Amino acid sequence: MNTKKVWITAPMALCATVTTAADKPDAVGTNNRPNIVIILADDLGYGDVQCYNPERGKIPTPNINRLAAQGLRFMDGHSSSSVSSPSRYTLLTGRYHWRTRLQTGIVNLWEQPLIAPDRMTIGTLAKQHGYRTAAIGKWHLGWNWPIMPEQKKWMGIDLRDGVATEEHRRVWREVFSQPLLDGPTSRGFDYYFGTDVPNWPPYCFIENNRTIGIPSEALPSEKLINAKWLASLQGPALTGWAFEPILNTLAEKAERFIAESAARQEPFLLYMPLTTPHTPLSPSAEWQGKSGLNHHVADLIMETDDVVGRISAALEKTGLAKNTVFIFTSDNGFAYYVGGKALEDQGHYPSGPLRCYKGDVYEGGHRIPFMIRWPEVIRPNSVSHQLVHHADLMATLADIFGVTLPDNAGEDSFSLLPLLKGEDKPIRENSVSCAFAGMPGIRVGSWKLIIGCEPPPGASQGWYLQGMKTELYNLADDLGETNNLIEKHPDRAKQMFALYEKLVHNGRSNQGPPQKNDADCTPFLQFPRVDLSLKK
Repeated sequence: MNTKKVWITAPMALCATVTTAADKPDAVGTNNRPNIVIILADDLGYGDVQCYNPERGKIPTPNINRLAAQGLRFMDGHSSSSVSSPSRYTLLTGRYHWRTRLQTGIVNLWEQPLIAPDRMTIGTLAKQHGYRTAAIGKWHLGWNWPIMPEQKKWMGIDLRDGVATEEHRRVWREVFSQPLLDGPTSRGFDYYFGTDVPNWPPYCFIENNRTIGIPSEALPSEKLINAKWLASLQGPALTGWAFEPILNTLAEKAERFIAESAARQEPFLLYMPLTTPHTPLSPSAEWQGKSGLNHHVADLIMETDDVVGRISAALEKTGLAKNTVFIFTSDNGFAYYVGGKALEDQGHYPSGPLRCYKGDVYEGGHRIPFMIRWPEVIRPNSVSHQLVHHADLMATLADIFGVTLPDNAGEDSFSLLPLLKGEDKPIRENSVSCAFAGMPGIRVGSWKLIIGCEPPPGASQGWYLQGMKTELYNLADDLGETNNLIEKHPDRAKQMFALYEKLVHNGRSNQGPPQKNDADCTPFLQFPRVDLSLKK
């Protein structure tokens, strides 16, 4: 096979050896480049989709079910973390989030960008191959906010009684009259529209690198309370800002982008990170009460499902459905704190057969709905039980485009293409998914080791720290993680811990030369609490 030197550009100029489509005559999609649509739901649990939870899933999800029936459904798919920002980083870059500064928690309010300027994303990869790219929805990966140190105290968190002063308004005018830099349009996307984080300020839409309007009022406290304000923050808002129209607006923007791309007759990549069913729990009036479960989060799941149907219909209407790779997944598990107990009491189990929920290292935190429809390649009603990961989208797109990634891109990504074509062999031997507090769980085949260690100094002590001790499970016969086998198989646990150390120090988990991590990863290489040298 011949190789050619090709200059890789945007966001970085790299001289990388790639294998081109001409050199790979059997590469799928090189002649009629397929469109790519990725919908990422927010806090949608494994069991919230009926086809994953047929016996204990009480919320109708007909459009997601239909998408799964038309393509391939992964039963063992995982996000990099059981919370938002780190999972988004890994999906977009093909690299574990814990190789960056974000080893616990999420990107905080007004924080700087997490994705480095020279880091390839699926957006930049697609742009290199002539794709028009868009991100429509929740970003939550940081911006270069134009906030001076002396302005921070006026940015909203200290608002009293939800009332903005003239000084607040003056600072907000200064800040939001400027461009917001280092966001999606500098990380591989030609176009961006969204709310950044729907339950955090600024409470307005952002288009490309500008807010649409200048926030001038404090969001009324009753709006946060009515929307189940959990995890929401007070701050600058447009006058009359409401949560209910957000999802519909995102859907309309996505439909328009698809129609425009069809008219241009150019391939496109649409990354659509939804704001739902995450808080604020604000289904539109049309969907309130539709679930019959008397709970807004259930209604919001149904409205989320409807958006999937709308995007699918837009592809059909433009004649693009057949030649589109349509991916649907979620960033992490269901947020139990928004009403998990109430739903379970009504017979709906958002994690299905899995243990725990969002924030946790157990399967309910990061095993997620994950499906792909591609009519030209994937046989309908396909199901895969192979281990797959959000990180795999980067290598999959490279494989579809018929190119080889540079050494410093997609370091933890493995191509899903063999599985899409119908093979049933492992594409990856291991994977890592972490808890909110950073605690890692490593998979090797069906075995899972939870590496219990103290979080590093300053790390959040909140959210689901049941797994503070080292635990070992065989998911092949214990999917609910009820039988800790650490004392029966200490040698296996020791081998898995050694593998985790290797993955950390190599800076990658796939083939290629070692790479540097962005930050010190050793806090999570402390000795486990169980003596792994014990004999069986």
